[in-house]
Parts: sequence; structure tokens; C-alpha cells
Amino acid sequence: MSDFEHLSINQLIQMKEASPDLQIVDIRDNVSFEKDHIPQSSNLSNENIAHFIGDANMDLPLIVVCYHGISSQNAAQYLHQQGFDQVYSLDGGFEAWQQAHI
Repeated sequence: MSDFEHLSINQLIQMKEASPDLQIVDIRDNVSFEKDHIPQSSNLSNENIAHFIGDANMDLPLIVVCYHGISSQNAAQYLHQQGFDQVYSLDGGFEAWQQAHI
């Protein structure tokens, strides 16, 4: 049983329009993140995760993005276990986001 929810690209777009306070973390490698990423997202890695958890607002929605929406599920589950209340894994990942914004 997972404690995170799946989120479609359309749902993310609606959430971003309704609430600018979303937290979006991109777990892809730094080179891929620097090349392109969802606006207002931050790159999350093993090196900065403890700092992110310490500084983040556990009450705001947290969306986890990876390449295709697979790895983000494990990361979303982990972040929920760390105390985030509303955690989402973006279905289709950054690739789906990019396709929707061509």
C-alpha cells in the first residue's frame, strides 16, 4: 500500500494554477535537470535530501518528478514516510511534462 498519490500532467497543471505554493522536486540527475525542468522545481539528490527535508514545509503538497514516473514512486513513498502529508508522483515523469509543453 502506498501513502502517496499518482498525479497526471493535467492534474499538475491545475494544481499549479490553483496553488502557487506547490513544492516540486525533480530526482533526475543534475545534468538532465540543468538542461530542462519544470518551472519552480528543485533538483533533489542523495546529497541534498537531508537539507531539503529540514527546510521544506511538510504541510504543502509535494510533487516528485523523475524521467518516466517510475523512480518517483519510491521517492514519493520515502518522502511521505519522512513526514510530508500530501505527496504525489507525477505519472509519465518529466518526459510527459515535456510532451505536454511542446
